[in-house]
Formats: sequence, structure tokens, C-alpha cells
Amino acid sequence: MNNFTYYNPTRIEFGRDKEKTIGELLANDGVKRVLLVYGTGSIKKNGLHQRVIDSLNQSGIEYIEFGGIVSNPLLSHVYDAIDIVKSNNINVILAVGGGSVIDSAKAIAAGAVVDTDVWDFFINKATIEKALPVYTIVTLAAAASEMNGNSVITNEVTKQKYSIASVLLNPKISIVNPELMMSVTQEYLAYSAVDIIAHSIEVYFTATDHPNFQSRLVESIIKSVIETTEILIKDPTDYDARAEFAWASSQALNGLTSSGTGGGNFPNHMIEHALSALFNIAHGAGLAIVIPAWMKWYKNKNLAQFERFAKEVFGKSTADEGIAALSTWFDSIGAPVSLSAGNIPRESILDIAQNAYALGILWGMGNDYSVQSIEDILGYA
Repeated sequence: MNNFTYYNPTRIEFGRDKEKTIGELLANDGVKRVLLVYGTGSIKKNGLHQRVIDSLNQSGIEYIEFGGIVSNPLLSHVYDAIDIVKSNNINVILAVGGGSVIDSAKAIAAGAVVDTDVWDFFINKATIEKALPVYTIVTLAAAASEMNGNSVITNEVTKQKYSIASVLLNPKISIVNPELMMSVTQEYLAYSAVDIIAHSIEVYFTATDHPNFQSRLVESIIKSVIETTEILIKDPTDYDARAEFAWASSQALNGLTSSGTGGGNFPNHMIEHALSALFNIAHGAGLAIVIPAWMKWYKNKNLAQFERFAKEVFGKSTADEGIAALSTWFDSIGAPVSLSAGNIPRESILDIAQNAYALGILWGMGNDYSVQSIEDILGYA
């Protein structure tokens, strides 16, 4: 096991009715005024919005609302919110929603304290040195954004879906109430499951050193996700399954599973970011297309780990059997596993590869993933 530092400053408040405490939690931290960030309106339909407002009012927390955040969140929305924060002396961002809302909140938090363009952080022209505090109430378990400092935003002008990462963007407190996730559609349950598995396997397969303990953590997360997804397809209101699914999601990308590993990168995310930047496909759907294709292309570079995955997760003997089993499971829960199933024309493979390669350069992966190799990977999809 390699040397490492593990630090996660996010406090998790987990369980039923925890969202009703958000006002008290903010007041205890001395917060006076927040920007309330949310999506396209579902929290108003299910009553969560009113519960949050009631809690804020009871604790004397002033708020300005900023709704309309979409899946694959947009840079233009971040710009609009930054202007509101700067014009209204807001000192905290409160995100109520899934990963897209929380990612937007983090970008707002980073951009609201500087005079430069927040996009400079995403293209490595500037470094995040300060940010407003972020608090979250999670409505969709998938991204683990509630327990990490990552944010992914799409620049709709340049067609680039890029990311930032800083411990300064870790939410200060995240409320995770599995009951808030019971209205998630089966489609987005499937995409969420794929996303969690993607977070788990990236370093698992690509690290030059992956200790057994870390491998077992990853395998446990994946098996838990598979098990609970199948339960939730049959009964979306099963609280215990929903709770395990949500907690597995947080653990998949909070820094725990990659601690002590050597190397490792995120090629599946690199390629998927290009897919969703160009075609606005749901992130989990894009990953379901990319992952089996990448696994077929990459397997011989780390065959022992692929064989381990096949055995430990699916009870199979060979790498190919493990890849097939994962692809079959993605398909069984309704996730697309080919470009055609995702309505992405094969004629666009070169455009996707060039877009992904540009991100790979930014992520330090350009030597391992040329445009041609990304085209080869997508040839399997």
C-alpha cells in the first residue's frame, strides 16, 4: 500500500426527516443568508422545497432562490448565479437536488469569490484558493458530490464538459435522507447505479498498485449497488435498500476507495464527458455505453484484476465473462450499452474522440489515450 493522506471534511447527516434540520444546522454555523440552488421543479411538487423554506424561516435564515439547474449542468447558469451572489452579499450556497445541482453549487461557490472567469478553474488557467461554504440536501444518489470536492460543468458554447476538484469545495454538511430519493424514476435509478459502479471501477482497473483491502471495498460497493438496484426496481419505497444504495454512492467517490493505490485515472469519464457534451445524453447512460467498450479494449493491460472482478462480483472465471456479465446487467436494468441504443451515430466517433482527447490532455492522460485509441474503444460500443 502506497503512502497517502485521507481527509474528508464533510459532515453527513443521514436519515429520515433530516432535511427539516437544515435551518438549525446553518444557524449553528453562524450563517445568515444563502443562495438556494435547485433543479427544474420536482422539489416543489413533492413538498421538499416548502420543508426547506419552513426550516430556513424558523431559524431566521434569509435566502434567495435560484432554480432551473438541468442535467449536465450549464456554465451559463453558473454565471447567472454568481452574479446574484455577488449582487446580494450572499455568503453560503445551499444546494437541494442531485449531482447536477450540487456540482453547480460548487462552481458558484468557487466563482463568487474571484473577479476572474470561473471557467478558468476548469481549463487549468487558475487555481482554486478560496470558496464560499456549500451545504447540500441530496435527492439523487449517484455522483457522490455530497461528499467530495468535485464539480463537472458543461460549457455549452465550446461543447466542453470539464471538471474541477478542491477540498475547499467539499460540502460542509450534507443531508442524505433516503426517503427523498424514492420518487426517482427507474430510468434514473439505472443511470445512477451505472455512475456509482463507474466511480468504483476506474481506479480499481487502472491503478498500478491496488491493495486487496481497497479492491474488496470496491467489490463490496458494486455488489451492494447491484443487489439494492434490483430490490428498488421491484419496490422503489424499500427504505433499507434505498439507504444502502445512497451510502454506497457516497463511498464510491469520497476518496476512500482510491487511498493507498498507485496511479489510476478516469478514462471512462473522460470519454463519457465528450458523449454528453456533444449529445446531452444522461451521464449514467453514457457511461453504460463506454464502460463495456473500454473494458474490452483495456482488459489485457491488467488481466489479473479483470479476472478478479469477474470472480468476485459475478462468480465468473474469465475477464471476458465478467465484462459480458456487467454489460448484460446494465442492459437488464434499462441502461444503453451501445452507441445505437443511446441514439448516437457511429459517424460521430471521430468528433467524440477528438473532444475526449482534449479533456484527456487536460487530465494528463494524453500519452495513454490518443484520438485513435479512443476511436478504437468506441468501435466496441
